[in-house]
Amino acid sequence: MEALYHQTNKKIQEVQSYMGNLERTDRQSVHLLENELQARTDQIFNHLERLEILASKEPPNRRQNAKLRVDQLKYDVQHLRTALQNFQQRRHAREAQDRDREELMSRTFTTNDADTSIPIDETLQLNSNLQNAHRGMDDLLGSGSSMLNSIRDQRSTLKGTHKKMLDVANMLGLSNTVMRLIERRATQDKLIMVGGMLLTCVFMFLVIRYLG
Repeated sequence: MEALYHQTNKKIQEVQSYMGNLERTDRQSVHLLENELQARTDQIFNHLERLEILASKEPPNRRQNAKLRVDQLKYDVQHLRTALQNFQQRRHAREAQDRDREELMSRTFTTNDADTSIPIDETLQLNSNLQNAHRGMDDLLGSGSSMLNSIRDQRSTLKGTHKKMLDVANMLGLSNTVMRLIERRATQDKLIMVGGMLLTCVFMFLVIRYLG
């Protein structure tokens, strides 16, 4: 299990390194890099499935720790997959805006009246401003979506960690007082997460309403 764990962890670090190159990659090569990252991410998930099976077969005194290590790897790769999906969404939006701009620039305008003129410059400026506003809103929505996904992943991880802590505590025979303290802390963490999610939603609503 140790060899597969270190191999999987190394692959996650490689994906993190490649993710930093996405913004600097030209249009012709970005698709290839995205496909490479997607393939590496899928391979990591396959390794995680094997690691979960191996962790469940560990001796009882090491099983909880092994599962926690696998859960941490799973959280890291889920975060990377979300970041890749957000980047792809922003890229698709930019490409659509570029196509609309090119279509507008290549469009032929005709008039029936020789004295009638179309304020092309003002139209292009207005279109550019609208596209910049949409791009900013897309970036904010992507960041908000990433934050919400991260909060949900952290909540799931904390719930699993909490359950495992309770199992370990039962095995070690901790007192009821310590158990109550652990449960109280878990409740506080949950309230903090819910509050963070609500604040994020309110912020996104205000930004969308303002830009709209």
